[in-house]
Amino acid sequence: MAVAGSLEREHFGQQVIIDAYGNGGFRFGGMSHRGSILCLSKGIFAWTAKAPAEITQPSLASLFAAMPAPGGSPGVVLFGMGADVATLPADVAGILRETGCILEVLSTGSALRTYNVLLAENRLVAAALIAVASPRDRDGRPRR
Repeated sequence: MAVAGSLEREHFGQQVIIDAYGNGGFRFGGMSHRGSILCLSKGIFAWTAKAPAEITQPSLASLFAAMPAPGGSPGVVLFGMGADVATLPADVAGILRETGCILEVLSTGSALRTYNVLLAENRLVAAALIAVASPRDRDGRPRR
């Protein structure tokens, strides 16, 4: 793997269902966190990205370090890009594809719902979720 790094401050020591999102953060495991998160096999961690433009190799060092080596067991990596879908930087996508993982780029709401389903199915899944101010309904309008 071309990129390595140490895990950021841990918030919860295992993968758990994300209970809620919005107001700039997430609720999971009986606690809440303000800001973006990385959901990895080792737990849920704070993530510094606040917008798709801040998704870089250095900001994802913890994710890259947790990925299987090429030829290892492929999993699913979900990116919640905020309120809307944005393009993942080519260098980041390339590193992830080298591991053989399935890569999905979605809005944060769609990514966390998919994460919850895959986690409930005991699938190998990781997620990088950018916090949003408010969830949106299916028509793209903010929920109240």
